[in-house]
Amino acid sequence: MNIHEYQAKALLKEYGAPVADGVAIFSADEAAAAVEKLGGPVWVVKSQIHAGGRGKGTFQEASAGEKGGVRVSFDAADAIANAQQMLGSTLVTKQTGPLGKVVNRLYIEDGADIATELYLSLLVDRTVGQVAFVASTEGGMDIEEVAASQPEKILTLPIDPMVGVTDDNAKAVADALGLTGDAHTDGAELAKILYKAFTEKDMSLLEINPLIVKKDGRVQVLDAKVSFDGNSVFRHPDVAELRDLTEEDAKEIEASKHDLAYVALDGDIGCMVNGAGLAMSTMDIIKLYGAEPANFLDVGGGASKEKVTAAFKIITADPNVKGILVNIFGGIMQCDVIAEGVVAAVKEMGLQVPLVVRLEGTNVEQGKTIINESGLNVIAADDLDDAAQKVVAAVKGAQ
Repeated sequence: MNIHEYQAKALLKEYGAPVADGVAIFSADEAAAAVEKLGGPVWVVKSQIHAGGRGKGTFQEASAGEKGGVRVSFDAADAIANAQQMLGSTLVTKQTGPLGKVVNRLYIEDGADIATELYLSLLVDRTVGQVAFVASTEGGMDIEEVAASQPEKILTLPIDPMVGVTDDNAKAVADALGLTGDAHTDGAELAKILYKAFTEKDMSLLEINPLIVKKDGRVQVLDAKVSFDGNSVFRHPDVAELRDLTEEDAKEIEASKHDLAYVALDGDIGCMVNGAGLAMSTMDIIKLYGAEPANFLDVGGGASKEKVTAAFKIITADPNVKGILVNIFGGIMQCDVIAEGVVAAVKEMGLQVPLVVRLEGTNVEQGKTIINESGLNVIAADDLDDAAQKVVAAVKGAQ
């Protein structure tokens, strides 16, 4: 689960992180009051969307101006005008795709006198099974580019979960950032603050890019990106309240209501599979035969007929889906339950695209009988390879 920058900064501020003053606004009418409250003399107006690259983004509407989604203003009237232009406009960045995202919220923040830009993040390093710091002196740019061109400028420091961040760990982070004097002290203290926030709130990513050293020699969090482990949000009601449904895919929201593991993708073959590993393999083999999956969807091992019906409805609600592959290996999940769910969903919603069904495992013969006697126009498959070839051929034949 992702949250906005202003929400991330408010959370980090509660833990003691150095963050500039700012005001979140949701309508153009609030801009003047926010600008007046901050006082200036420099205001930064930031689009709040769940995507990176906002500063280099462009707005689809000419009325929003040619500046990006993050704008620095040295005049109160200019800050207000920027806010009024940006709110309600569609911002396109490298991470939004060509359709972009509508800016429904802005964060107006005090400007900072920047001397140096750095990079600092916390993530779960699965190679060592620990939370790790990633630190670099090359802040304010894509860390992926730094990793590719200057890997020696990135430090990864795993933290022993039984000990936490020691003084030596904290100093190592500050050293990796090239900090000295007061900034070194600030950086070491910030490392402890961020680790505490990360672990206590069950975060999956905490990224500060850039972390800055101001000209007065003190450290400040200039931007913050925070993601939480969705499976842990039930433990944090305060975090759950930060969820912005307007930033999420409607199909993914519906899937979460039925406890389905669903991720929308850009392809045209819908997939309904049981088991995450089998779902990944199904997506891979679709790509192998020259097509693209429209989603990742794992109905789980104990899905009911109603849950399968809901999953099928979510797949068919995607206008990009030109064919559907149901790939079930029945263990705990029984093939006849899957078959009943598919038949119920198709009869309720109709079937406008080719449907390939591959069933194997528990109650497979009963499942096949249900499908065969349903009267549906279903393409049967013997195994996964056969199923993938048939659905790809059916979609390409229909184009």
